[in-house]
Amino acid sequence: MKYALAFASLPLFILPAFSSVMTLSYDTVYDDGATSLDRVACSNGNNGLVTRGYTTFASLPSYPYICGIEFVKGWNSPNCGTCYNVTYGNPGEKKTFSILAVDTDPNGMNIGENVMNKMTNGNAVEYGTVEADVEQVAESYCGL
Repeated sequence: MKYALAFASLPLFILPAFSSVMTLSYDTVYDDGATSLDRVACSNGNNGLVTRGYTTFASLPSYPYICGIEFVKGWNSPNCGTCYNVTYGNPGEKKTFSILAVDTDPNGMNIGENVMNKMTNGNAVEYGTVEADVEQVAESYCGL
């Protein structure tokens, strides 16, 4: 009986924290690697990225794949540094990128224009926003 309980709880550790469709927008602020992490919600504090030794966007191992996301509710959020696999495109042409949460966004996920262009084959400005599949994954996907 003990073994059955142990195996029954195993899938909880394998399943992602969440998976859903989310609206992606872009902001060119995430394209400037010299931007200090002090300008975003995931700066300092116990959950901050500065606390882990990073200072600018470009110092992050996942740069330029960084974002603001609705799950980061504000400064020092426990969701700072979470990583998400974002999949966009038509069947047979889907692209997946691992993107690190560094900031908040009240409307879904906000990424750099350059990353949005990679996802949409250069159509970031034309599309403005897109719907993408977003799945939380281990921080290691984003190099942390």
